[in-house]
Amino acid sequence: MSIFNSFDISASGMTSQRFRSDIIMQNIANATTTRTEDGTPYRRRVVTFAEKETTPFSNVLARTSADAVGSGVKVTRVSEDYETEMVRSYDPSHPDADEDGYVTYPNVNIITEMTNLIDATRSYEANTTAFEASKSMITKGLSMGK
Repeated sequence: MSIFNSFDISASGMTSQRFRSDIIMQNIANATTTRTEDGTPYRRRVVTFAEKETTPFSNVLARTSADAVGSGVKVTRVSEDYETEMVRSYDPSHPDADEDGYVTYPNVNIITEMTNLIDATRSYEANTTAFEASKSMITKGLSMGK
């Protein structure tokens, strides 16, 4: 394992969690958007992660070096949430109300989004702590030669 591999792993985690935070904030900002460019209500977006370079289990067992540790995380996709129902509210005076007077609001729950944002922030902080610990170990190792 390279001396800087731990930096790459922590950096990939920080980058991924920052992207996830951006998507969560986009969901919060559009929590009341009843009409997008295509004329439909905004739909909540969800980020999916995966390991950067996966290796088959047999290859991992065959290796005895520390290279089998992992290589970080990446964003594989951003998808729209079709599992959560949209919110319908009776408001016949709203410009986007249907013929029955109901308005369809996005499937964004602010409490869920804030919880996810706290989770992403804590994950970012954990990666920052790991980065700082790696930096500290490398600095201590370099100063031992003095």
